[in-house]
Amino acid sequence: MDDNFLLNNETAIRLYHDFAKDMPIIDYHCHLSPKEIYENKTFKNITEIWLYGDHYKWRAMRSNGIEEKYITGDASDYEKFLAWAKTVPMTIGNPLYNWTHLELQRFFGIDELLDEKSAPQIWEKVNALLNSPGYSARDFIKKSNVQVVCTTDDPVDSLEYHLLLQEEGDFDVQVLPSFRPDKGLEINREGYLQWVQKLQDVSAIDITSYDAFLQAIESRVRFFHAVGGRVSDHAIDSMMYAETTKEEVTRIFEEALQGKNVSVEDEKKYKAYTMKFLGGLYAELGWAMQFHINALRNNNTRMLNTLGPDTGFDSINDDQVAKPLARLLDSIEQESGLPKTIIYSLNAKDNDVIGTMIGSFQSGGVPGKIQFGTAWWFNDNKTGMLDQMKSLANLGLFTRFIGMLTDSRSFLSYTRHEYFRRLACALIAEWVENGEVPNDLEFLGKIVQGISFDNAKEYFQFEKAAISAK
Repeated sequence: MDDNFLLNNETAIRLYHDFAKDMPIIDYHCHLSPKEIYENKTFKNITEIWLYGDHYKWRAMRSNGIEEKYITGDASDYEKFLAWAKTVPMTIGNPLYNWTHLELQRFFGIDELLDEKSAPQIWEKVNALLNSPGYSARDFIKKSNVQVVCTTDDPVDSLEYHLLLQEEGDFDVQVLPSFRPDKGLEINREGYLQWVQKLQDVSAIDITSYDAFLQAIESRVRFFHAVGGRVSDHAIDSMMYAETTKEEVTRIFEEALQGKNVSVEDEKKYKAYTMKFLGGLYAELGWAMQFHINALRNNNTRMLNTLGPDTGFDSINDDQVAKPLARLLDSIEQESGLPKTIIYSLNAKDNDVIGTMIGSFQSGGVPGKIQFGTAWWFNDNKTGMLDQMKSLANLGLFTRFIGMLTDSRSFLSYTRHEYFRRLACALIAEWVENGEVPNDLEFLGKIVQGISFDNAKEYFQFEKAAISAK
């Protein structure tokens, strides 16, 4: 993993080092804590910043036979770090191997391989750095050349830390909220009524009808917009759509308010109508709407009951995507016109479906208005990234791609952008070597810079969000 890691020929080397390497980052979807950014969190040791919430690593450790005590249990931080160090050599072929060593190299200047033998020395060296100036949450963001961070926020959140960061004005990175209304769409999920009550409280609107519910949701969208939010995000584990009317959805909502579970067909209708309403709002306000599709969550009931959700027991889903997605997009397009839309699927079988779907809804004025989102979660590895980029190139305009995001809770995850950029440069260089595209480095370099940063900058226009928020 030297300077030319993943760069297999001279063209790839020049594209990366001359054009991609130093481009800034727009992290338009992540799970960083705005509270930790505002408070400029520091970390007492490498386990805290690496292992406390990283279910990628937890899954690998379980696969390596590590007892749960050393993963999420009551073992000491040093014991947990040693358990991860024992696992790292077994992750060759998995992106965790490369990410681990990229993070050690880029943030801590450590070129040694992490294993049981090197672990004690690396533990001491990294912890000494973490307890010295220049290694706080904001420092990691700045060192990574990040210009914008979009966190993931519930509509009922106060956004107090986003507001405090804006009032403070000392941090020259935009930290903006993203609107994630999943709890208001999952009408049959446990906790739905409690969430509606929270929405009522925060909006000061008495939610006794579906009209009042939509009014409350709209008030929160506009609040997020006032704070600088320009992006929504929807976790759509199963893509659903059904034709309906407002009268039907009003009845469905009233049944839910009475504590009743609604039928699957009624759930489809409720979600479709509510998404049409939200899509219209997003279009009006110039937002980008993101769909993350086809995750199968919380597969292991025993571990869900023990540890809770988001602890590494999810997998790829294989529900049908094409028809319900097309019908939902078409219904929003007919009703209000689609907002800018980014579509991700966790199942790589959907790559060509999405690659062709986005072409059905492009419209003039916004290059790449409908985007095939970057390889996500289980797919953000070498094969997954290349397959996604190849599908997009085969079926659409790779040159208009808005590129990588971290989708992470870790302040060290920005090396994933480097990993992605190296692969993008290698792919284009392969086309050059095959004689498929011209060997024009200035032309290709501009494309690389677009995919790395410029396309996202133009697509989201977060600079205008900053002016608006002030």
